[in-house]
Amino acid sequence: MTLIMDCFEGPKTRLLLEEVSRRTGLPRSTAHRILDQLVRLQWVEHTRSGYHLGRRVRTWGARESGHSDLRAAAAPWLHELAVMTDLVVHLGTLDETYVEYLDKVGGRRAAAVASRVGGRAPAHCTALGKAMLAWLPPEEIDELYADGVPAATGASVDGLPALHRELGRIRRDRGLAVERGECVEGIACVGVAIRGPEGPVGAISLVAGHASPLERIAPLVYDMAQRITLDLFGESALRTARVGTA
Repeated sequence: MTLIMDCFEGPKTRLLLEEVSRRTGLPRSTAHRILDQLVRLQWVEHTRSGYHLGRRVRTWGARESGHSDLRAAAAPWLHELAVMTDLVVHLGTLDETYVEYLDKVGGRRAAAVASRVGGRAPAHCTALGKAMLAWLPPEEIDELYADGVPAATGASVDGLPALHRELGRIRRDRGLAVERGECVEGIACVGVAIRGPEGPVGAISLVAGHASPLERIAPLVYDMAQRITLDLFGESALRTARVGTA
């Protein structure tokens, strides 16, 4: 499939079947079969004028561009927070029921935390994920977790009603999400979402030991999330986010 996708690079991006076959060196029947699969997956679209890259590629490109903007805006604040606390800081985004880690800062302490950039974790078990889930409409939470709320540890949120209660608590507490051993035993985190005009675009979290007094570091995480929001979206988005936590 990669061979097929690569042939759309260049000045001419709308190709007939014969052109795809010629560019890839594949037999016409093989090229046609693979193109049909790509069309079904929405990576390629087929019209009268030929084949071209599909909606899924465009969406993926926009998503990656947005992630780059988020990483760039957050980077200086993540480093400042890591230096201030001597703890590991995460930046993540929501991908349905999972958190995807976009950045991780923490110097010598980072190796002791099992997360990695590009890795994923169940959103409802992490401070990062819960911080973002809290700002989704309740009906969207119901849809996302229609098949259940699987536990990662004995401390994980147990069931959809419990998840709704936890997300409500987070909204009432200025958006501060806390996790103690819900994803990995022995690890505690506090997270806050970065909220744009249309909802959460990401979140940051600070990782500490299970018995750490998270209430002491929570204001620092909140403040850094507000600064990133301001850099990305301006004062109006920051005011909207503050109203939403009232």
